[in-house]
Amino acid sequence: MGYNLYWYQQECVDSIFEYFRHKKGNPVVCLPTGTGKSLIIAEFVRRAFAMYANQKMLVLTHSKTLVEQNAERLRQHWPQAPYGINSAALNRRDTLEPIIFGGIASVAKSWQRFGRVDVVLIDEAHLVSHTETTMYRKFLDNLKEVNPHLVVIGLTATPWRLGYGTITDNVKTAKGELKSLFTDICYDLTTPDNFNRLIAEGFLSPLTTKRTKYELDATGVHIVAGDYNQKELQLAVDKDTVTAAALDEAVVLAADRLHWLVFASGVEHAEHVAEALNRRGIPAGYLHSNMPQQEQDEAVRRFKSGELRALVNNNILTTGFDFPELDCIIVLRLTESVVLWRQMTGRGTRIAEGKRDCLVLDFARNTERLGAINHAYVPRKPGTKGGGRAPVKECPACGNYCHLSVKVCENLLPDGRRCGHLFNFEFKVKTTASTESIIEGALPKLEIRKVDLITYAVHHKAGSPDMLKATYYCGLSKFDEYVHLEHPGYAGKRAREWWRLRDGSGGPVPRSTAEARERVEGLRSPTHLRIWINKKYPEILGYCWDGSAFGTAKPVTGGAKV
Repeated sequence: MGYNLYWYQQECVDSIFEYFRHKKGNPVVCLPTGTGKSLIIAEFVRRAFAMYANQKMLVLTHSKTLVEQNAERLRQHWPQAPYGINSAALNRRDTLEPIIFGGIASVAKSWQRFGRVDVVLIDEAHLVSHTETTMYRKFLDNLKEVNPHLVVIGLTATPWRLGYGTITDNVKTAKGELKSLFTDICYDLTTPDNFNRLIAEGFLSPLTTKRTKYELDATGVHIVAGDYNQKELQLAVDKDTVTAAALDEAVVLAADRLHWLVFASGVEHAEHVAEALNRRGIPAGYLHSNMPQQEQDEAVRRFKSGELRALVNNNILTTGFDFPELDCIIVLRLTESVVLWRQMTGRGTRIAEGKRDCLVLDFARNTERLGAINHAYVPRKPGTKGGGRAPVKECPACGNYCHLSVKVCENLLPDGRRCGHLFNFEFKVKTTASTESIIEGALPKLEIRKVDLITYAVHHKAGSPDMLKATYYCGLSKFDEYVHLEHPGYAGKRAREWWRLRDGSGGPVPRSTAEARERVEGLRSPTHLRIWINKKYPEILGYCWDGSAFGTAKPVTGGAKV
């Protein structure tokens, strides 16, 4: 029944349940775009109803597309799910079913019709404001009048709000403290290492860049509420000469790309860019909020079917747009919002058959100002100093722009190889670069190692419970793994799963590390390990038990010596 979850999807669902076993609050899970949040929602809902059948749950978001996607994924994963949909755009107003997928604008004023609600999941949780008078906050406050124990769970790829810092932070203002709805981050795969691991393991598509000679000029455009004034920005960039210069270059750089998503700076700008692409022989359509919904849907359909090679949009396809085949993003919009920047570029990280990567042509220099898509960056809070340009250096071998701290250029070349140029740190910062490396840090180098011997010991660390230390000897190398059997939280849960995977006796999991050390002789041993080798401390990512080296050789019996 349903889908098989990837390892990180299962971990994410487990982390939510583990959070509520030990804490009270409103947690957030942070997952890069393209990692399957809709399936995570579906599995959490299924498991929650298996454990507690008599409850009411709402899954809310801001767009009809996401409402449809999330509801459909639950139907596919759990066909018997008792769900309904409440969305004006979808002509559905269900309220009585135990599970309701809804748009916040549709449900906001009809909170009484849902009765007692136990759990609310919010997709794109970064859109929930700290301000208590906003739509989400007022709706949830009303639900809490019926059920003071209401639980709220957020999901997002970008856990910040412009000017407020992380969405779990409370913010002090001149009028007092604004309390965040969310209290904790219980699972996070948006860090640079985790993001790169997902790419290396094939769960996300890499983003790559090519240097653009032309750059948009926003001189004189004011910053309002933390971002460029949209009317002024459109006036600055919506010019025939500007559009021609950018698109003439884009047509050459993206000549081998089949599906182009273009981000424009305004309604008229989107229409003008689409017209200019058509004149250049690129079948293109446009999409903006002034169009009727039926016309918007038709434009997306034509793009996904291949009838249109390019789709130019303004403020529509930054979230919730699911088209894995997308292999080119053209950015003709400047922004100071890290959230918006990552949402735009995140459209290209979904994987598809035959897709090698997604090309990003950043004519707006957003990467230079805001950093790579996986950069560990948090927008500053009100009253704090910071900002400035991201330090950039140019690779003399391939022309890619990389972060100043990068030692090796990881730019993907047309033949599929990595550039690999070694920097000697004598190159100066370029403040006029049009693109910087869109993904920060080296991608994980994964190696398969045969296990010859395993030893076990009790590891003592001051201030922490004892751990079981497993040391794997692979030829001349050795790799350590620490098993936290005495940890009360999620690490303890994973340690118990680690033990059960190896213990063929079916007996109880040891309650202490000392007991585990006495019983290791009966554990089965992996024959091979998959290891993230180019880390300061190499990390074991997978185990092979049948001697096939993860399917690359003929299976054999037996494992390593203990």
